[in-house]
Amino acid sequence: MTACDVLIVGGGPAGSACAAKLARSGMDVVVLDRALFPRDKPCAGWITPEVLARTGLDPGEYARQAVIEPLEGFRVSLLGGRAVEIDFGHPVSYAIRRCEFDTYLLGRSGARVRSGSPVESIERRDGRWIVNGEWEAPVLIGAGGHFCPVARRLGAVPAQETAVAAQEAEFEMSEAEAARCMLAPGWVDLAFAPDLCGYGWCVRKGRWLNIGFGTLIHSRLKPQLDQYIASLRRAQILPDSRTPAFHGHAYLLRAAARRPLFGEGVLLAGDAAGLAFDSSGEGILPAIISGRLAAEAVLEAGLRPEKLDGAAYALALSRELGARGEGWRAPGWLQRAAAPFAFRSAAFVRREILEKRFLRRESPE
Repeated sequence: MTACDVLIVGGGPAGSACAAKLARSGMDVVVLDRALFPRDKPCAGWITPEVLARTGLDPGEYARQAVIEPLEGFRVSLLGGRAVEIDFGHPVSYAIRRCEFDTYLLGRSGARVRSGSPVESIERRDGRWIVNGEWEAPVLIGAGGHFCPVARRLGAVPAQETAVAAQEAEFEMSEAEAARCMLAPGWVDLAFAPDLCGYGWCVRKGRWLNIGFGTLIHSRLKPQLDQYIASLRRAQILPDSRTPAFHGHAYLLRAAARRPLFGEGVLLAGDAAGLAFDSSGEGILPAIISGRLAAEAVLEAGLRPEKLDGAAYALALSRELGARGEGWRAPGWLQRAAAPFAFRSAAFVRREILEKRFLRRESPE
């Protein structure tokens, strides 16, 4: 049995943020992840300036080793409708590749990393957590995404939750394909479902294209994704020669998340806790914030699991990110009826869709 101070399940941004803060404080931290890094993570790979600030990531320095594309322009539409183009003229966000970004954050965390280590068993014995009969620690952090085994150990039942279902693909275009692509580098295409319960995205990162669609109405995912792909081909954004290989994933919006956040000696962070912003589905910033708050709770307890204050951690999350678990409500008929008119207005799209929902962090209520 190998002992450590804190055992973190999940090496994404939540796990890395938690590990980095704990390791800097002198704790022996082990991060387990079922995947071998670098690994692909279904995600648009869109980060806001606050993510850069929270991680201390310098875009120029990072660009010397990985893809980071300043995002300046957006095409926004209702699915099947005419797109409104908004050019901010300066970087308002950044596009990264998750296989590179997550590896970078994890590599500098200072933790002992054991990738390619799926969790097969979790036990609570004599005030300590034991994972796979191999690792033991007084404190366990679940940061393994929507289907995190630690979240399930606390009682989460993903099949019974109202989660966003999404399909995503990322591929590199040839030079000829990139030259013909009508979505310029640093531009994003967003197409919202007429029911306003989901949206499609296409993010251009140099020669890389990331395409996906996510919705809370699962039965509509495939037909709406197919419709979106067809629209991208008509707009000469997606090359006709390309048939992207899509991968599925799921996550909880904060309003829909009611799974437990903590137990004795254990906390959840990131998508394992269900913290994605309701208006945009962004999960990277909430993951980083929750990982650091989880680390602060551990440091406050001083490795005494009986002193780990899960309620205080939940309150800190609420203060930082807003209320959780209030219940998701589908847009009303008036919103749906007004959408075709609202999405024709450049002023509405810029202010209400982009600036309020995608480019600025949600404010706690």
